[in-house]
Amino acid sequence: MCMSHDHAHTEPPSDIELRVKALESLLVEKGLVNPDALNTIIDTYENKVGPRNGAHVVAKAWTDAVFKSALMEDASEAVASLGYVGRQGEHLNVVENTPEIHNLVVCTLCSCYPWTVLGLPPVWYKSAPYRSRVVSDPRGVLEEFGTTLSDTVKIRVWDSTSEMRYLVLPMRPAGTERFSEEQLQDLVTRNSMIGVEQVRLPGVEDESN
Repeated sequence: MCMSHDHAHTEPPSDIELRVKALESLLVEKGLVNPDALNTIIDTYENKVGPRNGAHVVAKAWTDAVFKSALMEDASEAVASLGYVGRQGEHLNVVENTPEIHNLVVCTLCSCYPWTVLGLPPVWYKSAPYRSRVVSDPRGVLEEFGTTLSDTVKIRVWDSTSEMRYLVLPMRPAGTERFSEEQLQDLVTRNSMIGVEQVRLPGVEDESN
């Protein structure tokens, strides 16, 4: 089964999701909330504001060896030093991609996600197809996101929990040696920090295979 990146849930929504949806419908019905404005806010936190925090962490790790060492030793503390502090007491662990190892993050039980550095989780991350297939067929899932890895690359799947969240430190793309931290930050995407994609320069095709 092909999994769309914006695949809808195939499981019944949770009680909390039903309550949120009911509240949203009520607010829209009473004219207290503009649905278009609400969608814009959600898109901002899902795709822009949240992931920018993670991109800052990644770019700093690429350019600051001392920070990277601290990040790999205690990610929660290192990320907090940049002002990004989790509100739920969960611990953050950073896993680094290398030419030999590619890391991929999932939450098989629900949708545990490092909100502090990635913002709101995308719909496909919470979907049943992703949560099940990424464990049984990670290489196939990656290919559906346009990421084709050599057979020699080992794929490690990390299962997030309420106590432990994961952030992928992607490989820095070649040709960025003269890039500033800010320029590097602009290259880092949310999907690359989940592990379904790699960071590439604009216009450069995937050369991982």
